Amino acid sequence: MSKRDLKKYLTSLPKEELEEQLLALYEKFSDVKQYYDFVFNPKEDKLEQEAKVKIANEYFPTKSKRPKLRRSTAQKYIKHFLTLGVDPYIVADIMLFNIETAQKYSAKRELKYSSFYKSMLNSYKQVVDYVIANGMTPNFKERIATIKNEAFRQYWENRKEFERIWDNFE
Repeated sequence: MSKRDLKKYLTSLPKEELEEQLLALYEKFSDVKQYYDFVFNPKEDKLEQEAKVKIANEYFPTKSKRPKLRRSTAQKYIKHFLTLGVDPYIVADIMLFNIETAQKYSAKRELKYSSFYKSMLNSYKQVVDYVIANGMTPNFKERIATIKNEAFRQYWENRKEFERIWDNFE
């Protein structure tokens, strides 16, 4: 069904029927419930802290001994925040927090997985593009530079790619 057809259908419904359908959607689909919960009670700080705890737990677990090092955990939160329409500054902060946490971990333990470095480079490019697109360069330039410098300090295998992205950012 196209958006136009949906709009036409919705305008033809009586108000009571439309309300019933919205309530049914709210009860049946958790995404709809999350959306309305966020719209009417946007606790962005709570969401941000929850995301940071989960991301930190990927590298510095509190319950198990072995870190999982999954970039996908942060990506799920970022995608969820974008869907909800969370403040872009919070989204950028989470993106940067993910890379900074990974760098703290790799400073303590040398990693042999090139997939780790590749995924961190992808995250770096994603945050740079996001910051530029949302006009937040002055707010995050220092943190983005620090991440690039840390990749060099730790002698990451793809550090020159970080430099290339940084050069395009400036």
